[in-house]
Amino acid sequence: QLSLLRGVQSVENDHYLSEVYSGLPRTAGKRPAFGSIVSRLTERHSPLPPYVSLNEVTVDPFEYENPHYVGSGHAPFRPFGPSLDDMVPVKSLDRLRDRKELLTTFDTLRRKMDQRDFFRGLDQFQSQALEIITSPQVRDAFDLSKEPEEVIARYGKGKFPHQTYKTILYDWNAKGFVRARRLVEAGARVVTLRIGDWDHHSSENGDIFLCLKMILPLLERSLFALISDLKERGLDQDVLVVVLGEFGRTPKITPLGPGREHWADAGCVLFSGGGLQMGHVIGETDSRAERAISDRFTFQNIMATIYRVLGIDIDVKLPDFNGRPQHLLDDRTPIRQLVG
Repeated sequence: QLSLLRGVQSVENDHYLSEVYSGLPRTAGKRPAFGSIVSRLTERHSPLPPYVSLNEVTVDPFEYENPHYVGSGHAPFRPFGPSLDDMVPVKSLDRLRDRKELLTTFDTLRRKMDQRDFFRGLDQFQSQALEIITSPQVRDAFDLSKEPEEVIARYGKGKFPHQTYKTILYDWNAKGFVRARRLVEAGARVVTLRIGDWDHHSSENGDIFLCLKMILPLLERSLFALISDLKERGLDQDVLVVVLGEFGRTPKITPLGPGREHWADAGCVLFSGGGLQMGHVIGETDSRAERAISDRFTFQNIMATIYRVLGIDIDVKLPDFNGRPQHLLDDRTPIRQLVG
């Protein structure tokens, strides 16, 4: 039920997630997140937002789940705090009418302002907002109280250590996987989730291995439950699960230094479902696991494969902020061993 891709090369060797979310590095300019591309290029068949991010908003200036030039109406919906509270249905048609009148006022204000890039796509966003707050289907999809407790328990629970201070333990939030499954089951096209604390460098007393021994079983159990649930519901061929990080780790451990450092030359990616070819280990690295020695894959090949599963025309061009047509990717070749 899985396929493993090895020897994946990234361009950037730091915690920049532009390749993870767009397939392209920051040097390619401000490129839209793939979920925003999917939202822009596919028709909506559900009141649910097409692109949902289960990652909380950060103050990081490098915020990579950004729609950029495809329009703010295709930004990810983030179900945290007031976002969910605002989905409480209005109690009367009069209040709904008042909200529509308020939006009309904002339309007039928007036309007088000269921030076109920021406001691009707001009409679609407003339309989606009205549909969301009047749809019980949307709120139910986010409501984990409707999920049987025994099902949630299958996804596991436990503790994992801080990447540097091993005495600090965090709770594993397996409910994110449950919510992701509920969302795609209800009609969301793209759901993203970041979980855990994976930047383990230190090699002192072998604690990098201690960390992985604690966190990997948690990830494995949550993934097993997610993939099993999708299969039981007949969704495994329609839903693609992709597990990846932004780079690999140095094969050589530096005893007196940071231990396992960032390594852009050989990462790995796990795939499950989506109608792709499963049961394969694709790619091979050398005896030190430093570099690929057979097929060489990049995040663009990974993203091209994802677009193919989602029915996106990989050759389409979209105008950027300057009106110049941009391909979704420079290398639009999907991973042939997966697509068949």
